Amino acid sequence: MIPRYSRPEMARIWEPENRFNKWLEVELSACEAWCRLGRIPKKSLDRIKKTARFDIARIDEIEKTVKHDVIAFLTSVAEFVGPDSRYIHIGLTSSDVLDTSLALLLREAAEIIIKDIEALLAVLKDKAHEHKTTVMMGRSHGIHAEPTTFGLKMALWHDEMQRNLERMRRAREVISYGKLSGAVGTFSSVEPFVEEYALKILGLKPESVATQVVHRDRHAEYFSTLAIVASSLEKFAVEIRHLQRTEVLEAEEPFTAGQKGSSAMPHKRNPILSENLTGLARLVRGYSVSAMEDVALWHERDISHSSVERVIAPDATILLDFMLGRMTGLARGLVVYPDNMLANMEKLKGLVYSQRVLLALVAKGLTREQAYAAVQRCAMQVWEGLGDFNSSLLDDAEVMNYMSAKEVERCFDVRPYLRHVDYIFKRTFKKKD
Repeated sequence: MIPRYSRPEMARIWEPENRFNKWLEVELSACEAWCRLGRIPKKSLDRIKKTARFDIARIDEIEKTVKHDVIAFLTSVAEFVGPDSRYIHIGLTSSDVLDTSLALLLREAAEIIIKDIEALLAVLKDKAHEHKTTVMMGRSHGIHAEPTTFGLKMALWHDEMQRNLERMRRAREVISYGKLSGAVGTFSSVEPFVEEYALKILGLKPESVATQVVHRDRHAEYFSTLAIVASSLEKFAVEIRHLQRTEVLEAEEPFTAGQKGSSAMPHKRNPILSENLTGLARLVRGYSVSAMEDVALWHERDISHSSVERVIAPDATILLDFMLGRMTGLARGLVVYPDNMLANMEKLKGLVYSQRVLLALVAKGLTREQAYAAVQRCAMQVWEGLGDFNSSLLDDAEVMNYMSAKEVERCFDVRPYLRHVDYIFKRTFKKKD
């Protein structure tokens, strides 16, 4: 069943019509190869290509009796083709058709996901440049650390998604392998030329050593890549959720006209899009584990992987397509509050400049341990509610023995935190602009 949150282009890939069309493409490509070898008469091939089609309702009807989806499909096709149908599926086993067509489907899905990532990259790049010098607090452990910029945060997301784009392109290549080597992969009933020729038509590469299946380490890598991309999106979503907290409110999801946040509390504006992305990422990661469980099959094959892939292939690709679309829209419409960012920076009353004071004291001749102790002593007074950091430093005899009031004041300047932003942006975007 195609989930309701699916987007049309991705959903179409997993509709029965497209899936059976891929099966038919595989079969017809093999027929063309056999014709080249003289096994199928040219006239028969022409008739097969002209008449070959299927009826989904009929396939379902036949499968109720035969309990085998590929046989049901071939029977339906044979009803349209007639006597020449004896040339279809020569020397092949069901997994030849299923695994090769699955590669085609997953490659199609990868193409869409790649386009999705490229769209998100464009939005993140715009946001990064828009807020290149929008100053905000950097946080570690959830606690104010040192100033950074919102543009740098967006640049970081862009850089991570650029790596995800490269991963997804690799995954597309890794999954673009098929096999038409027959039962247990020994070419006992099919010529290697058939596999080589047919896969070339389909734009796939042959598995060097197949058994009855294309082995599932390829699929595990593909679904693990989907999970990594989803995890990046969750990382971004969690950041937005934190920034939207009432006590922070430095950025906020778009809240559209007529939208309501709570059935009970009319004032609420909740980060529901980000929370949704967090939840969906858990699903996609779970599917990657299922794909890794499919790697270990009995001997030359069993079908324990088949039922898993019928669920995870459409679900994981549809989910990630949806997630990327949602994050792109969220990032494009993200509301940023620079004034709140600056106000939040003042909440620790200057403590965020502690490292600059530390380094200034070290430059004056104190050991790092001595300087750290002096700065921390003053900082802890501010933590405990005793004035601001600047005043605490000015009242400290040890600090003032080494620094003038003007030198202390110079430490409370945000500009040094911005002086290498251009360098970071140039390094980040130089290969992408």
